Amino acid sequence: MHLIRSFLFAIILAVVTIPYALFGILIFWAPPMTRHRLITTWVPVMMWVIRHVLGIRYRVIGRENLPSTPAVVLAKHQSAWETIALQQILPPLCYVLKRELLRVPFFGWGLASIPGIAIDRAAGKDAMSQVVEQGRARLKEGLWVVVFPEGTRVAPGASRRYKPGGAILAKRSGVPVVPIAHNAGEFWKRNAFIKRPGEIVVSIGPLIPVKGEKAETVNERAEAWIEAEMRRLFPHHYTGEAAAAAAESEEATGRDDLPA
Repeated sequence: MHLIRSFLFAIILAVVTIPYALFGILIFWAPPMTRHRLITTWVPVMMWVIRHVLGIRYRVIGRENLPSTPAVVLAKHQSAWETIALQQILPPLCYVLKRELLRVPFFGWGLASIPGIAIDRAAGKDAMSQVVEQGRARLKEGLWVVVFPEGTRVAPGASRRYKPGGAILAKRSGVPVVPIAHNAGEFWKRNAFIKRPGEIVVSIGPLIPVKGEKAETVNERAEAWIEAEMRRLFPHHYTGEAAAAAAESEEATGRDDLPA
C-alpha cells in the first residue's frame, strides 16, 4: 500500500509541478513578491496531496512564539517535507539553497522564479557574504529566511555541526531567530521513494534575540534548544544514545571505585 501511495504521489507531483514551473517562467516580468504569491499557491495543493494520498498529517506546537515581523528560522532538516510544509506553517518565506538546485528541470525553474537566496557553496567565505547580502534584502522585502544550519538532511536521531550562517545573518540584520524542531524524517526519509503515513510534529521554539549577543552564542542557543526538543518529543530516536551514555557512566563509576 505504501508503494502504491508513493507512486501515485510521484505522478501527481510531476503533473502539478510542471505547469507551475512553466507558469513561473511566463510571469518573469512580474514584481518578485507577486511572483512569490502566485507560484507558492503550489504549496497548499501539494500539502493536500501529501495528506490525502500519502496519509502524512502534521501538528504544530508553539505557534505563539512566532513574531509579527520577519525573522530568521533555524530548522532541523530531515526530508523534503519541511521545504514544502514550512511555507504553509510560517509567514511568506524564502530559503537559503544551493545554486545548482535552480538547474533541476521544472522544480528548479519554479524556484528560480521566486525570491530566494541561492548560493555557490564552492565559493568558500564568499558564500557567507552571499547569504548576508541576499538575506538582508529578502528580510527588507518582508520575507522570512529559513536556514537549515546542519547544511544537509540528517536522519532522525542524528545531528551534524550547526553552521553559523543563519545566526550571522540574523545578527547583521537585527532580527530574531526562531528555532524549529520536527520529525519529518520518520515518515519521509532522505532520498527514499516510499513514504509512510503518520503525524509529523513541528515544534516552534521561543524567540532568540540577537541584540547584545554574539552570532556564535545565538547559534549555540538555537542548536541547544532544537536538539533538546528533539530528544524531548522523539526520545525513541535517541535510545541508542541513552544506552551509550549509561554505559559510559557505569564505566566511569567503575573507574572511580578502583584504588589509586
